[in-house]
Amino acid sequence: MRAVIRFALATAVVLAGAACSGDGSKAQAQPGQAVVSPSPSPEPPPEHPFTGLPASTLRPVLAVKIENTPAGKPQMGLRSADIVYVQQVEGGLTRLMAIFSSKLPAQVGPVRSARISDLYLLPMFGKPALAYSGVQTKMIPYVQRAPLYDVSDSAAPDAYRRMPGRVAPYNLFASPRKLLARAPQASKAKDIGFVFSDEPPPGGTERRSVTVRYPSARFTFTWSERQKRWLISQDGAKNMAAEGGQQGAPTIVIQWVKTTRSEFHDVNGAYTPLLHTVGKGTGIVLRDGKAYRVRWSRASKEEGTVYTLADGTPMPFARGQVWIVLASRKPVVP
Repeated sequence: MRAVIRFALATAVVLAGAACSGDGSKAQAQPGQAVVSPSPSPEPPPEHPFTGLPASTLRPVLAVKIENTPAGKPQMGLRSADIVYVQQVEGGLTRLMAIFSSKLPAQVGPVRSARISDLYLLPMFGKPALAYSGVQTKMIPYVQRAPLYDVSDSAAPDAYRRMPGRVAPYNLFASPRKLLARAPQASKAKDIGFVFSDEPPPGGTERRSVTVRYPSARFTFTWSERQKRWLISQDGAKNMAAEGGQQGAPTIVIQWVKTTRSEFHDVNGAYTPLLHTVGKGTGIVLRDGKAYRVRWSRASKEEGTVYTLADGTPMPFARGQVWIVLASRKPVVP
């Protein structure tokens, strides 16, 4: 038995020596010997153009108009949005437009009416679905001509329901899956100018919080090192989600835009602001506890918005949800 063991050990040594050449080069295949080649590194999945997170497929785009006053809070479904736009409306208040594609919540709302500024933002997404509840009569032809799929409560009533315990008109909620089922040809997510990176660019100014003011609303974005995102407060109160926790995002874009009076008014005669999101301007991008001064440009309604640093290089966002705060340095008084 010991002889057999010595023979086996000796054979192993010989085979080991045959597997390596004297100059340290790679092993050469011997008759009857298998050579295992290292597996190539798998290609990482492509980034989602709205969030920079891995995405194996790109899905249709759904935009939803959401109430943003205390009467409509807490909002539901916002935490699943890829992008959230903050827009000034009548009376100096604000309303949100949430963009969904990479994931869909079970319910979203409260769903409210659309505005003329929406029709200047949406074409960059191709022909998305737009969920809203009502629009000024004078604006109906504009919506009908716009490159979008109308999935409002009048066009897709089966996708909406009134939420018990809430007061109208702040109780209308919708199912994003049912909304998109009514718009099967809605455009899929595509490049709209965003650039993402794991690490922030050099420079920037360390900031714990930043406040943006509208004529009748105030937003404060406070950096949370533990959560790695900017937590959102409005008018001095934390902006809480119906699903639990405070609303917030890894990237906040404060985009200064020209704000003028449009031809539209609400039922009380207050003018509807028109936000000029095509053109050029300046802004601030918040990420990783720092504020970066940027320039933005958008050549047409059909193109995305490009954000660049002072040296002309793209401003990379942190991966995840992005809030874009469309505000004016000199807010127009209602």
